[in-house]
Amino acid sequence: MAVSEHTEPTTPDLMLAFYRRLYPFKSLFTWLNHEHAPTKLFTHREFAFTLQGDVYLRYNSFANADELKKQVCSLNPTRFEIGPVYSARPRDKKTVRPAAFSPQLRELVFDIDMTDYDPIRTCCSGADICKRCWRYISAAVRVLDRALREHFGYKHLLWVYSGRRGIHLWISDREALELTDDQRRALVGWLTVIQGGKEMHKKVNVRIGAKPLPPSLASAYKMLEPVFHELVLDDQDCFGSEEGWEALLHLIPDRDVVDVLREHWSSRPTRSSEAKWRDFEEEIAEKRAKKDKNAGLLAAAKEDIILQYTYPRLDAEVSKHRNHLLKAPFCVHPKTGRVCVPVDPRTIDDFEPERVPTVGQLLRELDRAP
Repeated sequence: MAVSEHTEPTTPDLMLAFYRRLYPFKSLFTWLNHEHAPTKLFTHREFAFTLQGDVYLRYNSFANADELKKQVCSLNPTRFEIGPVYSARPRDKKTVRPAAFSPQLRELVFDIDMTDYDPIRTCCSGADICKRCWRYISAAVRVLDRALREHFGYKHLLWVYSGRRGIHLWISDREALELTDDQRRALVGWLTVIQGGKEMHKKVNVRIGAKPLPPSLASAYKMLEPVFHELVLDDQDCFGSEEGWEALLHLIPDRDVVDVLREHWSSRPTRSSEAKWRDFEEEIAEKRAKKDKNAGLLAAAKEDIILQYTYPRLDAEVSKHRNHLLKAPFCVHPKTGRVCVPVDPRTIDDFEPERVPTVGQLLRELDRAP
């Protein structure tokens, strides 16, 4: 069942009670500050508030967790966001020379949004999300978490459910905090595989011709191939409709094979996605048996198609700049009322967005407690 059917939009009274009674300000402080006594990692950190009526207040900063809590309870924002650590306290921005005010440190952050998967999911669309299409997100989390730990050596990764249709990642290692914008762009570019707008059919261009996948992608491919069969072919049945199978045919670089498959599928439109994929694999095997020059290209295209339908779809702009703001963990999504809870990547496959508690539900449980 889609998350939109299990929601409880927030009210100002609910939010104020949540901030006063439940929001973990001290834990947030310790996470951002890395020490118990306040340092510049917290005192020079930007906080931005979204108030009722979409009023937006930037460049707020605080001396400690209690000061932050006092201001949040006073303003009662619908949500608040966390920005970088600046060279001066953000609240002093108007009195500091522009040249002396610049972002210095920032967690490396990533944002994966379910709407980027709309072209390849059949169960939901737009803001809706369910346990079935969440599996696209869980596959993305497993691939990205492993790549960042194994290839970059990062250890302090915090995955946070966005409260509606996506997930955020915060990396707090000192090396990540110190990355420049250029280094962030390079890192994100290395991790980005799905590229191109709606008009571009082929969104995976990671090799020349039929050369093997780069080792890092070959490792991700091994993780994603079973996901492709279970999720894309079996569950989502992405190639079941004519629109779906035509999208697949656009990615096959052999006109003869495309014509054969289109004719076969048009005459048997109820054929399942799994069966259509077997048809494609049989065409590749036939080309190999004949030692056709296109056999290697088709085998490479098969791998690229699996990556296109399963590899993480990153919102790259979120990660490239230190001054980008991102919603704080444990905030509440105003439309769903759901709390942005941390998620363990080791059990991400068992996470169910529709079971995440709403702020109203938490407060009612608190009231019932003895």
